[in-house]
Amino acid sequence: MRPRVWVLVLAAVFAALQLANITGRDTPDTKNYLAYALSLTGEGKREVAAATIDYVCASRAGRARRDQSVHVVRFHRPDPTDQVVAECREQEWRVVEPQLAAGRTGGHTVPYMPDRFMRIFEARPGYPLFLVPFVAAFGVTWGLWAAGVVIACAGGVLAFLILRALSVPVPLALGGQALYYALPCGTTAMRPMTEGLLMALTLAAVWGCALVLRAGRTRAGLALVAGSLAALFTVKHSQALFLGLCLAAAGALIALRRHRRGGPSSRGVLALAAAGLAGAVGTLVLARLLHYPSVSDSVQDLLTDHFTRPDRERPWPEFWQLQGNFWVEWLRRQAWQPLFVAALGAGAWGALRRGGAVGGFLVAAACTGILSQAGHPDINIWGERLTVPAWLLPVVGIPLLLEPVVRGGRVPLAAQGPTDGIRAVG
Repeated sequence: MRPRVWVLVLAAVFAALQLANITGRDTPDTKNYLAYALSLTGEGKREVAAATIDYVCASRAGRARRDQSVHVVRFHRPDPTDQVVAECREQEWRVVEPQLAAGRTGGHTVPYMPDRFMRIFEARPGYPLFLVPFVAAFGVTWGLWAAGVVIACAGGVLAFLILRALSVPVPLALGGQALYYALPCGTTAMRPMTEGLLMALTLAAVWGCALVLRAGRTRAGLALVAGSLAALFTVKHSQALFLGLCLAAAGALIALRRHRRGGPSSRGVLALAAAGLAGAVGTLVLARLLHYPSVSDSVQDLLTDHFTRPDRERPWPEFWQLQGNFWVEWLRRQAWQPLFVAALGAGAWGALRRGGAVGGFLVAAACTGILSQAGHPDINIWGERLTVPAWLLPVVGIPLLLEPVVRGGRVPLAAQGPTDGIRAVG
């Protein structure tokens, strides 16, 4: 079969496996994004609140039912679904009803939390806009599931395209696609929140770097990078800022290294660095003009448990103290379960040894996950989802690392000509 057929087969297998969990994937942020999406379809505020609460409570009941069915003491007890749904609805409406009655009906979200916290989600229209056609066509439950499948499958396909642009053999490129689905990035991409779309756009930017540096398609590659950064601004503007800064820093370092070694022209590298810098500056300017939540707001959100407590008078000393404590504990946990660190090491080795300049930009893109976590050092965030973009490094880097085994020790990828990627994609 042709490579594109295998790509579709892998995506179809992944999608079929996701039928095992139609509900139960939601996180505390899901109801905010879902409410935003439903409001864009023209639903009234109370109808939006009812739909999001029903979805959240159904998911909570489904998890409770599955957990009880395998509990060694309670597995024989009656189905808890009705009780869990009733308690959940009562709990959620107890929060929302007084707020709606008090006239808090502005914006696109439902007032589950203080206004300052909800402003964070009001500044992220990209993901709700993406959800609109899915929830309109399939309803809330199946619409969120279908949107997750499309986002996750797209991420795997983009990993394949990056590896093929780097002239990696088809079996290894398919392996990269499979890694995306099997590693935490696939699981996270299926969650109804921004991270899946965020990772897909980050991979699109890396693909743009590969097109510029390996396929000689400078205009298309730069347009893809710029478009990805612009789209990221609507999804999560902090990620657009981090990615732009990281691409700019990587381009500057690669160009400096080549200049010192008297290497080939760095025109494409500098163009990518300029695109990243323009994206970062544009993000800062637009965020200021649109009055998006600032860095200070983010720090207060962290230290006041989402603005449920009074603002801290001296937030920055507390933030840096928490930052130090967080990374000490994070490193301790990684030493206990070193899979993540080991995967990052293998991915970085493959990217930098076999990926040439594109590998440097891949490492830079993966660093956005570490920066996101550093900006919010909360050890209790579900599944370490803020660091999930770092998993993109082993997704692409490990197939690069394994390439000599498949090729039998042929010419290193970094030493190949700039047109090899064109033949590979074709």
